[in-house]
Amino acid sequence: MPESEKNDAEGPRIPLRQLDPRSLRGLAHPLRIRLLAALRHHGPATASQLAERLGESSGATSYHLRQLAAHGFVEEDPARGKGRERWWQAVHQGTSWDPSLVDDADPETRGAVYVLLHEIATMHGQELSTWIGTMRDWPAEWVKHADLSDFTLRLGPRQLRELDEKVHALINSYRDVEPDEDAAKVRLHLHAFPQQND
Repeated sequence: MPESEKNDAEGPRIPLRQLDPRSLRGLAHPLRIRLLAALRHHGPATASQLAERLGESSGATSYHLRQLAAHGFVEEDPARGKGRERWWQAVHQGTSWDPSLVDDADPETRGAVYVLLHEIATMHGQELSTWIGTMRDWPAEWVKHADLSDFTLRLGPRQLRELDEKVHALINSYRDVEPDEDAAKVRLHLHAFPQQND
């Protein structure tokens, strides 16, 4: 299964975290998922900064950051943690999980899969809505080249996997290119799933 979230923050790349049932259950809380995404996308932050960004109380963000740390998703950033308030950073670049967890014998694990996927889908929708709501604030060149497309193909599971691997390889080939002078952070969402025939 491809990674569900990737790190966009500056700094060295760190490996993907392969979720097992225990770590999946530890992550599967809407606020924890959003905290981890915020640290991956925007870099290290304090609980107070994350609370302001996400519209939560600092008590809630502090508690859930400690839970994420207990499961190995975040850690303190020693280079910044010189005051009373801790700075946190993501440990991994992204997360990946085995699709067999959908059919895990433990109902809590199965439920955690759906919490994770639904929260990621919600975040993707929010990011897209934010772009649509703010696109007039961007130069025309960005609006002209941004994309909101969907496609319907007739494929088997093997062909879908092949297509997915090729798309991921193409996207990853742009990770090490020298950015243009007018570069900005660009988010790409990929959703590929079968539908019943009408």
